Amino acid sequence: MTFEVKYTDLAGRIGRLHIKGRWLETPIYLPVIHPVNQPIPSSQIFDIGYNAVITNAYITYRKYGEEAKERGIHSIIGFPGIVMTDSGGYQILEYGEVKVDPIEIAEYQRDIKSDIAVILDTPTGYRTPRDRAVETVRKTIKVALDTLPVIEKGGPLWVGPIQGGDHLDLVSYSVKEMTKLPFDLFAIGSPVEIMNNYDFTTLVKIVMTAKAGLPLGKPVHLFGAGHPLTMALAVAMGCDLFDSASYILFAREGRYMTFYGVKRLEELTELPCCCSICSKGLREILEMTDDEKVKALALHNLYVLKAELNAIKNAIREGRLWEYVSIKSKSHPALYKAVKELFTNKKYFKYLDEGTPMFKERAIFLFDEIDRHRPEVVRHHERVRSLRIRGEKAILLVPETYEAALFIKIRRNIREFLERGDKFFIASPYFGPIPIEVHDVYPLSQNTMVELDEIGEEEVESYRKVLESFKEIVVVFERGKERFSYNLMGILKDLGKEVSRKGPVRILDFIDNL
Repeated sequence: MTFEVKYTDLAGRIGRLHIKGRWLETPIYLPVIHPVNQPIPSSQIFDIGYNAVITNAYITYRKYGEEAKERGIHSIIGFPGIVMTDSGGYQILEYGEVKVDPIEIAEYQRDIKSDIAVILDTPTGYRTPRDRAVETVRKTIKVALDTLPVIEKGGPLWVGPIQGGDHLDLVSYSVKEMTKLPFDLFAIGSPVEIMNNYDFTTLVKIVMTAKAGLPLGKPVHLFGAGHPLTMALAVAMGCDLFDSASYILFAREGRYMTFYGVKRLEELTELPCCCSICSKGLREILEMTDDEKVKALALHNLYVLKAELNAIKNAIREGRLWEYVSIKSKSHPALYKAVKELFTNKKYFKYLDEGTPMFKERAIFLFDEIDRHRPEVVRHHERVRSLRIRGEKAILLVPETYEAALFIKIRRNIREFLERGDKFFIASPYFGPIPIEVHDVYPLSQNTMVELDEIGEEEVESYRKVLESFKEIVVVFERGKERFSYNLMGILKDLGKEVSRKGPVRILDFIDNL
């Protein structure tokens, strides 16, 4: 197995997974194909742009038996791309058991020439009692060990499922034991019911607990994730592959996917999409027979899911995954709560920080309190606190706006700043004190912000660390920044220093008159 990571942002990544002489770009959504009763031909799904799907090896085994070994799973479902097979774990979750031996179904997946195969795990489910949750983890680990001789013989890429549900200590234990085995990929199980209940915060806790112990060099699959609301969040947490039958299940219920949620078709007055299905018009779709309507909605849903993954990949390449997830978070309060948990919980910071590039081609956008926790912002505070800045007098410039003109003016006069005995800082919302010497280091002057009057905890600590050695501190502020400067002075006076204000003045004029 070869997995090459090309781009990263937060814990999200664009990678290439090598499978039997072919390359699969991640992140990727794999539509579920029913091996017996598939309403949308798999060839049509391939034509939309999906070059990988997932199907059920257990149902194939029960329906086709030896025939599938002779023909191969690609022929059975009529799909020319990459085929992943599930072993029957979902059936165990739904019905409690399956009538097949774990080793037998593993060998069957190899014999039907599956490209990616899953061992016969026992999913934990949602809000499962602890005793049952422990049992599901132990059974999955035992099956993994029993199936090891099949795995070691090669064939498909093998997936090691991580179970434990919302019992986070069990998730950690499952990760610890499964990563001892030679799996090519790992899959986080039991999210379907969690997402159906909109408990996205629990999803964050499960995924981030699992990611803490999973090797960075191997792809991570999230079972049952096929909703346009949660895909960006899952990618930001480091999930690389997804699968779901949501496109057809929603269609059967008359539900129409959009980028910001799911609507019932009869609730719409206009179609907010221009795919080949929606271009027919709402009235024509409503007048279709039930079967035609299901197929039309399923195709539309597939187009939306494909477009969503494309948008996420664009965001990663542009270094705007944080912004993209933030925008999506406003689609539902439950999603906003989950994104806030991911972005502001210090336990998760290092995982988001590791994948965030030090420098990006585009300026970052800063909107609100949550953006104080961006890796780019926190990094500045860590760097500036490590500096040894000494002097008699510190001058803090508090401009009305932080636009390009200010930084251009500073660059033109940087020699005058540096030759003076005083030390100059820009007092910035989000970034706190920016030494003039590093004002143009990314992203200190490469950002567009919604300015905040209140000063955050990280900024307060940075002001204290950077300015504690100065005897005199002067706050030079511009009109409109009175409240910010008063808040700043309150912090500085706590240092026991001589603090004064000068202003309001025009900061650009002040620089010219140095």
